Amino acid sequence: MKRFLLSFLILFISQISIAQSYFDDGLSAEWHRQRRDALRELMPANSMAILFNNPVKNRSNDVDFIYHPNTDFYYLTGFREPNSALIIFSEKRMIDGMETDEIIYVQPRDPRSEMWNGKRLGTEGVQEVLGFQTVFLFDDFGKKPVLNAGDFDKILSMDLGAEIEGSSANAPLRRMIADFKKNANYPSDKSPVSLQMYDLIRATDIENSANVAQIIGRYRQRYPEVGNDEILRNFVEADSPEKRMEVKSKIPASKTDLFALSQMMDVLREVKTAEEIALLRKAVKISAIGQIEVMKAAKPGMSEREVQGIHEFIYKRYGAEGIGYPSIVGAGNNGCILHYIDNDMKHMSERLILMDLGAEWRGYTADVTRTIPVNGTFTPEEKAIYELVLKSQEAGIALCKPGVDFSEIGQVTRNIINEGLAELGIIKKGERHNYFPHGTSHHLGLDVHDRGGYGALKEGVVLTVEPGIYIPEGSDCDPKWWGIAVRIEDDILVTQSGPENLSKDAPRTVADIEQMMKIPSILENWVLPDID
Repeated sequence: MKRFLLSFLILFISQISIAQSYFDDGLSAEWHRQRRDALRELMPANSMAILFNNPVKNRSNDVDFIYHPNTDFYYLTGFREPNSALIIFSEKRMIDGMETDEIIYVQPRDPRSEMWNGKRLGTEGVQEVLGFQTVFLFDDFGKKPVLNAGDFDKILSMDLGAEIEGSSANAPLRRMIADFKKNANYPSDKSPVSLQMYDLIRATDIENSANVAQIIGRYRQRYPEVGNDEILRNFVEADSPEKRMEVKSKIPASKTDLFALSQMMDVLREVKTAEEIALLRKAVKISAIGQIEVMKAAKPGMSEREVQGIHEFIYKRYGAEGIGYPSIVGAGNNGCILHYIDNDMKHMSERLILMDLGAEWRGYTADVTRTIPVNGTFTPEEKAIYELVLKSQEAGIALCKPGVDFSEIGQVTRNIINEGLAELGIIKKGERHNYFPHGTSHHLGLDVHDRGGYGALKEGVVLTVEPGIYIPEGSDCDPKWWGIAVRIEDDILVTQSGPENLSKDAPRTVADIEQMMKIPSILENWVLPDID
């Protein structure tokens, strides 16, 4: 029994003590402080914004996934430990005898826990390393200092409706969120999505009400609770701007805004600073080298996981902390599964292999896709589809300039692919099809699908351009096209002088790929013992 209790105690300590080190070669404490200042400039007068870091996620039994912070939280703080909260005030306030405009709550130092899971910064470390002046422990949340919701005109937060795992590791986070909801009179009788839609309506005027009605209409299709909300239903179905404004006037007053803070973070994170671009360059460069080394090493008989392993080994060899998203390595018909992450084909045949992977470097992720022939040579059909996708992508990349609308990139790439598929006889001209079922571009940064607006491009935006064609086996076309899947994805920096392809090092043309695949791989002589 004593041994059981000791084991339980050790397990309990290990579960609640997860720590993540500060990146000493990443973004500086001053950079994060400037980001908080930039958010403060967007906040309304006499308001506070509150963010909670991500919960710990359980993998299985007593093993958790490697902790990854909420990217908004990291962007504003540089802090990478769980059970933490950040409060930002629009103006300075007297807190615990000190004038400040921000508070961060963190987990305490614990030598025994740190022995198992690594050092925590604690209050003093957060002050010294991250530059915060006002730092409290998570047990002080709701107690020290006592923040009264009535003192603020607006309380900015985000969706807090999702259930947090019941693991003891997340108990402090659950307590903080519960305390906040109680103190802020967080409305609990409506779904978080409905509350966000209320805030969207509050922020609109009569001229834009029709656009907002369309947005809410789309949400109704995805979220039943929005469709069942009488106020939102009346707003969408109103037959004039004036009637929509009447509906707006009936929305219950609330200081808690679950929409504005997310919009502010979209604005801040959309345009990358010079420091962010430097980190993205490195993440993308590493990912491009991974593609190059696989081109050299690929051959029939390899497994999808072996290819994945080469990519991810390159990332680790350069010191990347991990992958920005689950690696997609699909050979043959598997490439037609857009988010294929099983990667379990054991013996690849002489077909194409689609490789969509990205290294994460100091929190920032790349997103680079190349499609190559496993045997080193494209068939005529594979070449025809590949060159059509490449033509589409090059047209999309050329549009990545300040002032160009996001939607224009997608439309141009789609038009080229539609025309090309018709010329190849795969579809009839003007026919609707599902061979290009996804969008062409998304923002890239701390998240692989990063925050940002989808209007006119701005200088400093980093986005992907990734058209694709996927023809699954059994498709309604000549069987010679079946099983061909091609996606080409590059990471593009928008500059005043034009688009800069950050991932250009990875070969993109048929000729360059076939030439690269003729170069011997440094892995050729790495033979492991047979264990079968």
